Amino acid sequence: MEDRQSPFLYLELTDRAAPDYARERVPEVLTLRGAERATWWQNQKPGRGEYPRTLEEFATLGLFEVGADFAAPKPPRDVRGIHFRRTGRPGQGILTGKPTLGLELVLVSPRDPAGAQALRDWADFIHIRYIAAAAVPGFTMITPYENVNGGAPRFLHLYEMDTPDAEPTFQRMTPTTKERQIGRFGSPLWKQWAGHEQLVVDYVNTFARVGVRASE
Repeated sequence: MEDRQSPFLYLELTDRAAPDYARERVPEVLTLRGAERATWWQNQKPGRGEYPRTLEEFATLGLFEVGADFAAPKPPRDVRGIHFRRTGRPGQGILTGKPTLGLELVLVSPRDPAGAQALRDWADFIHIRYIAAAAVPGFTMITPYENVNGGAPRFLHLYEMDTPDAEPTFQRMTPTTKERQIGRFGSPLWKQWAGHEQLVVDYVNTFARVGVRASE
């Protein structure tokens, strides 16, 4: 997050209200070995309908920056946990010196496990590349992660923003990328950028930061 190179992230997805999650759950996870820092986030568009999804909607996102010695816990029944590691390729974008206040959370998987590398190549070299090159106002870094357990959702694309206005910023992404990098709708480059035969969208939404806490 921001100017850190977090090698691992542990995400928790829940319908608990953000204040309740911060009070009840964040301290529990931060006591675990390898847990370094927590931020918690509020869903900016519950029930988003313009993208398919395989995961149920949730109100609050817990995002924990963790080390290699972190073991993901068994979460409570009302919490889903997913443990990710950085892929071998770097994040793309810019550093503004400002804190990360908004997120676009993208979770995707390949249709066939054998297609994971093809999906990864498309995401890194085409889809994320052109978004980063477009320098969409408000977006900073886009960092790819992979599920530690290899299951679905297989990949996390963490889009960081230096503004809490995550949803309006997200809505500028496609038109700005189209204008600055891709060109007209329906062109060969547009079709290449917009999707891949292996792409399964597990979840897409925007989040604004509510709080932050470091381990003691």
